[in-house]
Amino acid sequence: MLDLNLGFLFAAFLLLLSSIASIQSTCNRGCDLALASYYVESGDELTSISQYTNTEDINDIIRYNPDTIPNEFSIPSFIRINIPFSCDCIHGEFLGHVFSYDIRAEDTYTVIAERRYANLTTVEWIRRFNSYDPNLIPDTGRVNVTVNCSCGDGLVSKGYGLFVTYPLRPGESLDTVSSAANLSSDLIRRYNPDANFSSGLVYIPGRDENGKYPPLRKRYNLFLKTWLFFFADIYNCYYHFNKPSSILVIFCSSGGLSGGAIGGITVAVVAGVLLLIGGLYYGFYSKKEPEDSSALIKNPQAQLMQDVQGVTVDKSMEFSYEELSKATDDFSLANKIGQGGFGAVYYAELRGKKAAIKKMDMEASREFLAELKVLTHVHHLNLVRLLGYCVEGSLFLVYGYINNGNLSQHLHGSGMEPLPWSARLQIALDSARALEYIHEHTVPVYIHRDIKSANILIDKNFRGMDEMHGDALDKFPSKAKFMGGHEINSDQRFRSTSHASHVADFGLTKLIELGGSSVRTRLVGTFGYMPPEYARNGTVSPKVDVYAFGVVLYELISAKEAVVKDNGSDAEAKGLVALFDEVLSQPDQEDDMVKMIDPRLGDSYPLDSVRKMAQLAKACTHDNPQLRPSMRSVVVALMTLSSSMEDQDAGSFYENQTLVTLVSER
Repeated sequence: MLDLNLGFLFAAFLLLLSSIASIQSTCNRGCDLALASYYVESGDELTSISQYTNTEDINDIIRYNPDTIPNEFSIPSFIRINIPFSCDCIHGEFLGHVFSYDIRAEDTYTVIAERRYANLTTVEWIRRFNSYDPNLIPDTGRVNVTVNCSCGDGLVSKGYGLFVTYPLRPGESLDTVSSAANLSSDLIRRYNPDANFSSGLVYIPGRDENGKYPPLRKRYNLFLKTWLFFFADIYNCYYHFNKPSSILVIFCSSGGLSGGAIGGITVAVVAGVLLLIGGLYYGFYSKKEPEDSSALIKNPQAQLMQDVQGVTVDKSMEFSYEELSKATDDFSLANKIGQGGFGAVYYAELRGKKAAIKKMDMEASREFLAELKVLTHVHHLNLVRLLGYCVEGSLFLVYGYINNGNLSQHLHGSGMEPLPWSARLQIALDSARALEYIHEHTVPVYIHRDIKSANILIDKNFRGMDEMHGDALDKFPSKAKFMGGHEINSDQRFRSTSHASHVADFGLTKLIELGGSSVRTRLVGTFGYMPPEYARNGTVSPKVDVYAFGVVLYELISAKEAVVKDNGSDAEAKGLVALFDEVLSQPDQEDDMVKMIDPRLGDSYPLDSVRKMAQLAKACTHDNPQLRPSMRSVVVALMTLSSSMEDQDAGSFYENQTLVTLVSER
């Protein structure tokens, strides 16, 4: 009878301990590596797939697919390839990874989920992690794409520690999946007990880069194991876990401590365990508030505040949530002026200044810290000005308000007056000066990595800037309309004659610190603006920004987008660089050049000036990064071009041999 009671007490105690282990989030940590099974459609390129999956080095993908991908330049269609990624515990709720995707024209959540990510995610998951209205996705921006993953299950098998997230395709079943993986159907079913194997995701054991199945890493619950040994000794019990049946078998004997001693110890410890369970239960469920509660992000927020303190920031730059909420009418739709992948931008008036407030999700903490670090230390008339920040519930960056939209809207949008050629030249010079500053005059050197027309903000007073100084602007009040129909009066002041445009959007994914001339990093940026060496190998140097700036110059000339689609088809899309290369390679360029110029300019442009800017853009977009000019040389070239326009000296650009040498750097 004593043996039975001891066994019962020991089993009951194990149940209490297992309760402690279960009173926690669905996950408490992820694993360093998982694989995503990506189905390659016709026309897919490895560079595009690596960008979708934020893969730093294409060779990382090749290593996991030695039999299907012979090299980085060739990838067969209608096959599956495995993409390595880290499997994280997200919000303590589930295992997954949030990829950052740059929106392309005509994208929808369905296109992103089914086409770009090959059904590795769903529309529902994308909607959950983004603030975009599914019916109002912009042509540019960033979307968070969540892909689920698995780190294994020791109760099924300890022989498999790497798992593939496998989207089932029409016609596939448990038998076809197990046959293709060369694994038993029973094993795959046990790893996916709730799957119907007709659609959705399943998780199957995967092979590492050496073609082997890595075993499950030991992830002991040290607390549970320690107390298991302790009480097994007290009760003089032995336990054995039967792997095939997943049954814990307990043997207890009557030897050891007396029944009274055992009873006393048991009562005391069980009481303590119950108190501990109650404390853990309260602690866990008290933090499981709705997602809009600040309690959910309490720990990340505290960590972020520590990180912010590591950045030298003036205390006056810190705003409270209440102040930002009041200034934006509780972040109302009427004050909303923009939308990004991590959140929205709102207009506000704070402490007597017009401001734009970027509200970001907590997942954007790295981007938030990067912008805070850079813009609190790097100041230039042609860089967007950071006024402050806030870390309460969400992440907020407060910028000086630029009241006339971005260059992309002026060039590609409708309902705006066409920019005169003189304004386009001034905008090019302003933007070049900003890039020259972060490339040449900061320590460390910064690289933007996402230079594009959408990231160049324009003041309302870009026209006639040479005559406008200081208070003179008060004589020319202007109005800017932003989303929601709200109107404001502009009293933007300038301290120099040439800062009509401002480079913006300095996030971690688009900015690095350099200790040398180039580094390799994960692929980010925007299609059409990425140079060949970056798209192929992820090699980053200041010449990445130079290339993208050359594309912007072509946009200023043509008002065409960086990727031009014939009949709106992706299959017939062509880069703007390639289109201009065709024109500039001809011996007689004039007729074709005229066809490339923005028709809204009419005849109000000097053809020679346009041709010179096109030649500069061609130098900036050279395939060889070593043969591209520095931004300092680009600034000199644009200043000379601007001066030659004013002097009506059509030959000065070519006659200046020093300038030609600087631009070519051959």
